[in-house]
Amino acid sequence: MTGVTILLVDDHPVVREGYRRLLERHPGFRVVAEAADAAEAYRLYRHHSPGVVVMDLSLQGVGGLEALRRIRQWNGEARILVFTMHQSASFALKAFEAGALGYVTKSSAPDELVGAIEAVSRGSRAMSLDIARDIAEERVSNQPSPIEQLSPRETEILRLFASGIPADEIATQLCLSLKTVQNYHYQIKSKLNAKTDAGLVWLAIEAGMIRSEARAE
Repeated sequence: MTGVTILLVDDHPVVREGYRRLLERHPGFRVVAEAADAAEAYRLYRHHSPGVVVMDLSLQGVGGLEALRRIRQWNGEARILVFTMHQSASFALKAFEAGALGYVTKSSAPDELVGAIEAVSRGSRAMSLDIARDIAEERVSNQPSPIEQLSPRETEILRLFASGIPADEIATQLCLSLKTVQNYHYQIKSKLNAKTDAGLVWLAIEAGMIRSEARAE
């Protein structure tokens, strides 16, 4: 396999530099661009048309799920690998639902990331071993996360809300009307059977979408 061009999306410059060096040691990989947020990822994808996007989910403002959705709207054939700290079966399933071909956690060995990029570049699905195990355990236990009831967009709105972002700011970030965001908020509470906004926050924490200390900040 030769000539896989890569767009790296992560909001930490030092992290991007480390992974760029790791990937470019592989003779078949070339990092053609780096993005720090969803808007930049979308712009650079359209400019470079990389073979694979390696994307974190935890971005400042609009998260990786929304970035993934926007890129896939532009190009339904885009090959996107989520590379994230979120070891959550429900979050991984949402990423696949939004159009990702792969999901690898940052606790995985470097060889797993390299192998996943190779697989995704060929159009195949890829998962790190820990995520594959978590999804299997969830299925066997027959106790799916409540988050599975949500669409990728509803999941992103829940994540933003649970992170303490006001509704009007969410509307601006997602290019939606305030009324639409309020309707989504109501639908999410109804689907998750959450009686209060605090209940929504705890559901997001339990699903691994945010850390409890992040809400406290």
